[in-house]
Amino acid sequence: MKVTFPHMGPLWIPLKTVFEELGTEVVVPPPITKKTVTLGVRHSPEFACFPLKVNMGNFIEAMEHGADTIIMAGGTGPCRFGYYAEVQREVLLDLGYNSEIIVLEPPQGSLRGLLANIKRIANHKSWTEIWKVIQLGWQQIIALDELHKLSLKIRISEKEKGATTKAYEKAQVLMVDARTFAGVAQALEEGKELLHSVNQKQLIQPPLKIGIVGEIYMVLEPYANLEIERTLGEMGVEVDRSIYLGHWIKEHLLPKVFQPKDVEEIKRAALNYLDHFVGGHGLESVGQTILYSQRNFDGVVHILPFTCTPEIVAQSILPEVSKDYQIPLISFSMDEHSGRAGFITRMEAFLDLLSQKRESKKLSGAV
Repeated sequence: MKVTFPHMGPLWIPLKTVFEELGTEVVVPPPITKKTVTLGVRHSPEFACFPLKVNMGNFIEAMEHGADTIIMAGGTGPCRFGYYAEVQREVLLDLGYNSEIIVLEPPQGSLRGLLANIKRIANHKSWTEIWKVIQLGWQQIIALDELHKLSLKIRISEKEKGATTKAYEKAQVLMVDARTFAGVAQALEEGKELLHSVNQKQLIQPPLKIGIVGEIYMVLEPYANLEIERTLGEMGVEVDRSIYLGHWIKEHLLPKVFQPKDVEEIKRAALNYLDHFVGGHGLESVGQTILYSQRNFDGVVHILPFTCTPEIVAQSILPEVSKDYQIPLISFSMDEHSGRAGFITRMEAFLDLLSQKRESKKLSGAV
């Protein structure tokens, strides 16, 4: 068995660790490129979500490198993510790939179903061994989230454009080779040192602060979102991402006792605009936008895949939220046709608006 899985930010690192430590051979898909997207678009339904198309390209490239088993997450609710695996299975069969797709469905508060599927690819390891490996992967996820948050803070004041990104990528490489709890802790500390070693300049004034909300894949995968965090950071903007992998796992895969404290806070914030689950992260996009306003952020960027139903629901509500809470908002609906030039132009105009708004506040305060 040679397993593979889709790319979504640095998710491949803990997945590679978990499956290899369980004794399973892993074929990591090549990094996402234009070729990946082209393959995915060519062999996916025309109106499928952009993440499905990119995942499809990941799988085809991984099959070409010898993978024969795909590990894919499942989903519940109105979001079409729950159908991804079935669509992808039929497409791969039509292309002549006789691959197995193992779907890891959300356990809805119980780990039993999730662990039962993992047992199939664990080469008859004991539950004790499996649990230890899962804990190791979890430690990597938390460490990677911490490194990412630090990179966002360092990037806004880097002297050399791109230096933070290089340091962050080196930190990720360190994590790939960390296969013990002590090794992960050491890789985290060395990664922090790499990021803190980036030469920084003194900021003349406080940077603009922007929160990013939206569908999880589009927020976490740099290729899909046109590297929005790097782009904004290199423009001197402080970015805060509303979704992290560790947070999502705590909310959806672990018992409610481990649920993050802000889950209910987000729901309460959205209550007057959206009082029920609409699939994906639609409700969270609304609630987090309100919370960003309450935390005095200058603006919010909403990212969604074209045709994403849950985020379209949020997109229809967010202009009212923006008006009521006086927080500027810009929404990017992205697919394979999205271009960086137009994206940069819109973003620069949005930042000009935020700067003018901040200046107006200063002047009104002075008067």
